[in-house]
Amino acid sequence: MPKLDVFDPPMCCSTGVCGPEADDTLVAFSGALRWLRRHGAEVTRYNPSTKPEAFMDTQVVYDALMSEGQDVLPLILVDGEIVHTGDYPSRDELTQLVGLEPA
Repeated sequence: MPKLDVFDPPMCCSTGVCGPEADDTLVAFSGALRWLRRHGAEVTRYNPSTKPEAFMDTQVVYDALMSEGQDVLPLILVDGEIVHTGDYPSRDELTQLVGLEPA
């Protein structure tokens, strides 16, 4: 099964789905990640506020940040390879990125 790592931009909490008015894109993305987990994908999210070392210790992420800046976030890795940058993909896009069949 695929391993998906999500490197989020700085957010108030680990998912960005908090506060009185949650961002619809983040709500949908969090739901898509739950769906992927239920279908066997290993999913890990990193927020620079809580896990800054992950951004420094993951070489491809560090290199992307150094060359392109924070606009590269969110950055998504599948099995250690960058597959998506700059925005949150839909569930269908995520499904394709990890090689699962769409529901």
